[in-house]
Amino acid sequence: MGAQTGRLVLRQVLIVLPPQAASGVHLIGKVVARAGTDAYCAPATPQSDRNTMTSQLDFFAAPVLSATTKVTNPQAVAGRGQGGSRSDDEAMACHLEATGKYRILRRLSPRSVVEHPRPEFRRRGVILDTETTGLNNRSDEIIEIGVVAFSFNDEGEIGDVTGVFGGLQQPTVPIPANITRLTGITDDMVASQVIDVARLNSLIEPADIIIAHNAGFDRPFCEAFSSIFAHKAWACSVSEIDWSARGFEGSKLGYLIGQSGYFHDGHRAVDDCFALLEMLGQTRPNSKSTPFAELHKASQLSRTRIYAVNSPFDMKDQLKARGYRWSDGSDGRPKSWWVELPEEKLDEELHFLRAEIYRWDADPPIQYLTAFDRFRAV
Repeated sequence: MGAQTGRLVLRQVLIVLPPQAASGVHLIGKVVARAGTDAYCAPATPQSDRNTMTSQLDFFAAPVLSATTKVTNPQAVAGRGQGGSRSDDEAMACHLEATGKYRILRRLSPRSVVEHPRPEFRRRGVILDTETTGLNNRSDEIIEIGVVAFSFNDEGEIGDVTGVFGGLQQPTVPIPANITRLTGITDDMVASQVIDVARLNSLIEPADIIIAHNAGFDRPFCEAFSSIFAHKAWACSVSEIDWSARGFEGSKLGYLIGQSGYFHDGHRAVDDCFALLEMLGQTRPNSKSTPFAELHKASQLSRTRIYAVNSPFDMKDQLKARGYRWSDGSDGRPKSWWVELPEEKLDEELHFLRAEIYRWDADPPIQYLTAFDRFRAV
């Protein structure tokens, strides 16, 4: 924007922003967000028009809040915008929120890495994200891995960020155009790039648990990439957290971030890891614990996988309605309908199968799973 005054159209009302306000405010419908110098602003209007418009909305003329106003979550709020102070920016955002007509999205800023983690958080965790050339872990390849290592305690409270790694890898085939559109990663960016496995292992090896936002996707790719991932405990922040019970409309990372009042640069591995860390550590109204505490507890429970081998064909709709999924046998699983349940529900499910599906005292194959087994490729 330079030194020009930007303008934003809101419901037929033209809001005139002074130069210091124009750097970094997004208006998304009724949502105001901020992204560095990217501002959705039309060119400046003549001075006579600006004088008329300013009288309708003059709250930008003076700060609404003092420079000492406390931000609710300073770690997640963006810092100084170009041409304006952080306190001026936050005053503007708070004023818009107070009208009840707008929702504010604040940029998520990554936590700082600490050299000496607090000793009361003695456990180590890793949040991991991958970008790949496709969806098939047997034929597609990793082109980026991002990792954020952190400390936590036995109660599931997050401590400090202890390390960060991000690396690109040149695949054996050109990156498909749809992957470049999604991630922004190009063939030129990965040319001659190789992920430093030794550095990556320095964060993975001490981890008590690896967390991925869709571990069923990331774990098979990671284990195909390197053996350092094979014998670790994994947790999935999509399937092992009840996000709907916490008031979220979906479990995609973008939904979680937006409904929490933030935005970030998505679809790059390290950025997504930091964003997920903030989502796991937040406490929303009416929630007694953090999502990470729920995930940590779930990861310690044993689960069972039941394969309804040789179940009658005409019972397939009943199995499907009960949550069973079909395996065609190509991935190493038995060719059958199968379901994964908490171990305490095993007897109840066996009774259902014997009474309603097989109608005899069948003994279907059962697999017991812990965090060390779940989400791996069969």
